[in-house]
Amino acid sequence: MSNRLAGEKSPYLLQHANNPVDWFPWGDEAFAKAKSENKPIFLSIGYATCHWCHVMERESFENAAVARILNEHFISIKVDREERPDVDRVYMLFVQASTGQGGWPMSVWLTPDRKPFFGGTYFPPDARFGRPGFAAILQSLAEAWKTDRKRVEDSGAKVLEQLGDYTRFDARGQLPGAEALEKAYEIFRRAYDPKYGGFGRAPKFPRPSVFNFLLRYYKATGNGDALEMVLETLRAMTKGGMHDQIGGGFHRYSVDERWFVPHFEKMLYDQAQLAISYVEAFQITRDGEFAATARDIFTYVLRDLTDPAGGFYCAEDADSAQDASDPHDKSEGAFYIWSREELNNILGDAAAMFACRYGVQDGGNVDEDPQGEFVGRNILFEARTVEQTAAHSGVSADDARAALAQTSRTLLAVRAKRPRPLLDDKILASWNGLMISAFAKGAQILNEPKYAAAARSAADFLKRSLWDDARCILRRRYRQGDAAVDGFLDDYAFCGLGLLDLYETTFAADDLTWAIQLAERALALFEDKDHSGFFATPVSSAPAVPADATPELVLRLKDDYDGAEPSGNSMMALLLTRLARMTGRDDFRVASERALKAFASRIEEGAAGVPQMLVALQLIQSPPSEIVLAGPVDDAQLAAIRRHFLPQAIVMRAEHIGDRDLPAIGGKPTAYVCENFACKLPVTTAEELETQLK
Repeated sequence: MSNRLAGEKSPYLLQHANNPVDWFPWGDEAFAKAKSENKPIFLSIGYATCHWCHVMERESFENAAVARILNEHFISIKVDREERPDVDRVYMLFVQASTGQGGWPMSVWLTPDRKPFFGGTYFPPDARFGRPGFAAILQSLAEAWKTDRKRVEDSGAKVLEQLGDYTRFDARGQLPGAEALEKAYEIFRRAYDPKYGGFGRAPKFPRPSVFNFLLRYYKATGNGDALEMVLETLRAMTKGGMHDQIGGGFHRYSVDERWFVPHFEKMLYDQAQLAISYVEAFQITRDGEFAATARDIFTYVLRDLTDPAGGFYCAEDADSAQDASDPHDKSEGAFYIWSREELNNILGDAAAMFACRYGVQDGGNVDEDPQGEFVGRNILFEARTVEQTAAHSGVSADDARAALAQTSRTLLAVRAKRPRPLLDDKILASWNGLMISAFAKGAQILNEPKYAAAARSAADFLKRSLWDDARCILRRRYRQGDAAVDGFLDDYAFCGLGLLDLYETTFAADDLTWAIQLAERALALFEDKDHSGFFATPVSSAPAVPADATPELVLRLKDDYDGAEPSGNSMMALLLTRLARMTGRDDFRVASERALKAFASRIEEGAAGVPQMLVALQLIQSPPSEIVLAGPVDDAQLAAIRRHFLPQAIVMRAEHIGDRDLPAIGGKPTAYVCENFACKLPVTTAEELETQLK
């Protein structure tokens, strides 16, 4: 029998719709029931492609005995963290503060007025892995609620007060200076792994906001080490098993230090940000391997994560069935790994060359396999270069390259017939904004019109499906014809930046106009007028409620950590600064500076946590730089501009810059290169423009 989640759109909530647990979605019904029955709340937060969420469901939420305890003593609520990052952020902060770690699935127990009093992440059904059993925890907390409720409630109130103090920011009188950027560079230099690339130890996560900062630091200072740290990390990631060698795109992270054994889920936000890193690396170095990896990502997204209507899906799961005859027998990475015998049967004589190139071994190539998921199987990685493989096989490099391309196409076709991982096909505004940026930059730097078309199609989809013109509100989530959840700060900021990148690709004035509108609405909905910076959640637009009513969220937070995704505050500061340069509007510049001043202590004392905010700081510190194009569009001039890595420059059409008079000379395509409020002489050829840009 299904529970209340059967009526939801979230793929994650629908995964739990047939659990024996009497689940509620987040909402008034659940909290009213908790108050009327005087029961604590069990809040479970995860997402559709989360491996350990699946494990906890199988072990506990499908267990009738555990469900009886939950249904008798608690009101149980399920939340998709991707739909409701506001809810996730509040309770993750509590779990991290109280346990020293966080992650998903997240398990939190609340009072009926939503105050947390106990929490953690994954709990096994019985005591193991040094963790207490889930059923025993439930019994203990139920008893504490009955016998010592006041202490439980007081602890929740006290924790909230402490968290409120921790998350309070006040603007300083001035922006951090260049020394903050120098300090940040030194932090990343010390954390860099010179042997395998990346920053820190295993598990290794791609964190493209670090690449963004270091590439711009290199451009500003000429520090070659900053560049090499990024390039070597990108090269190592391309070679590793974290890169899907035959299907394209990147898995979530590497469990080891050498990027070999991945956690196999694929997230849209990783594809978007890494594609930008690779195209910028190509733009700087002209090394075709970086361009090839970027194209590889774009191919994957267009093939497997693109909705026919134009938007981009969220993710693909790590787990999948090993055999179509038993869809419930799932394991991590089953869709992606191969036995040597299987490859021999499929590829015949070509299997030996493929095995040489991609590190295939007879008994499997994963030595450390604590869960026993890769026994006899191989994770593909670039064990040898094409040239080394050719020499080993006794053929030319060109012949080897052609043969390997054919074997990859063959295996991709075979793999497509395997049981696929679950596709989380909801469409999120913020992640789509990131992907629009990626396709726009890919179109510019790789000179690929189909990438511009993909960015345009997605932007049109967002405007059509998620923009509520009557309320002037961006919605966050779309699935199966349903748009829901009023957008958060990251939705407005990421989409605004995507539109600016699309504008600099096609120069459609409507993109710039909508980006301005999104920024204006974000200022109205999210800015802290008293203390500066931006809240992640909007001011409530609901009618007035009684003074003693419980607000939907017990804390209104300002996120600043640039982790797997950049923070809303970092991206909002960047959006406002770019718009200030493009429109000349001082209110945008002032708002951006206020935000950066609000996080000055974070920038100066914890720079490793805010690399994308450092990108915004770099831009606001740099002298204005712009390239204005007048007259007919000249593809050669555009190509000249896009050959150069110019992260501090804006590129605009003359007809969109307001009241400045920058005419086309003699009706010819004309470019004006302006720096620090002074323009060089206009030029009408690509060669002259190239000289000025150098």
